[in-house]
Amino acid sequence: MPEIALSCVLLADRHHGLTEGVRGLLETAFGTVVMVADESSLLDGASRLRPDVAVVDLSLAQDRSLGWLQDLRNRCPGLKVIVLSVHDEPNVRRAALAAGADAFVLKRSIVTDLLPAVDLVRDGVKE
Repeated sequence: MPEIALSCVLLADRHHGLTEGVRGLLETAFGTVVMVADESSLLDGASRLRPDVAVVDLSLAQDRSLGWLQDLRNRCPGLKVIVLSVHDEPNVRRAALAAGADAFVLKRSIVTDLLPAVDLVRDGVKE
């Protein structure tokens, strides 16, 4: 767990039930957790808020593409991005990391893996 709270994290997921639980975890590491539920809110929020980290569901976009990740990188090049996914196939992880994610966390492992991933990306380590 981080020793000092970071200022802001942007949490983007269309599944409200999951985001409430993840928000509770992230509140232990960040002063502010901002939740959004769609691609356009993610991009606008990241541009306006300049969060330290974005935690984003891989399937946030309606078309299931990774274009949102490229757009996010173009708007906020220094932003640390952790992708959440239910898909544990190696090719899905590779595609997310190749598209610009700093870390990849399986949704079934959020409780054990999310905060360590936050620590790693905060320290500049890319998966």
